[in-house]
Amino acid sequence: MTVQPIRLFGDPVLRTAATEVTDFDKELRTLVKDLWDTMQNAGGAGLAAPQLGVGLRVFTYHCDGFAGHLVNPTWDVVGGEMQDGSEGCLSIPGMAWDCKRHLHVVAKGWNMHGEPVEVEGTETLARCIQHESDHLDGVMFLDRLDADTRKQAMREIRQSEWFDGTVPTLKQSPHPLFGRSS
Repeated sequence: MTVQPIRLFGDPVLRTAATEVTDFDKELRTLVKDLWDTMQNAGGAGLAAPQLGVGLRVFTYHCDGFAGHLVNPTWDVVGGEMQDGSEGCLSIPGMAWDCKRHLHVVAKGWNMHGEPVEVEGTETLARCIQHESDHLDGVMFLDRLDADTRKQAMREIRQSEWFDGTVPTLKQSPHPLFGRSS
């Protein structure tokens, strides 16, 4: 098992868009294994490479009975239904807030060997795909919270034991913000 330290909220790598993977080599396979081992050790539903300090477009997932990884993922909405539910992040340990997401998505990408992959997800898996894809764009789920919830979240983060006092700026998601009030 190769468990790596998870970068916490405030680390600039979490706010930097990741680069597309171009080499499907041994290093990529090692990264996927490290992501998987770290995610499993932390008890998470997903983990993106930037959370380990690696600026590549890769994430692992394990939720709703589905498990795997996606390299250079993209996703599309299926239908217009939304879900509002509790969401957390391994980079914001022990905390969760209600966050609005699409209910059903289809993600496409590659596996670590460069073979095409398609994953269709509803509810938790759909939330995970959107959450981890956001990480690859330098976006955190806090950016998707309504204004009051975001203020509450920042208060709770500042009071947490793990927070080091660095207050990062929240940023605008590059994806449509379906009904979020700022």
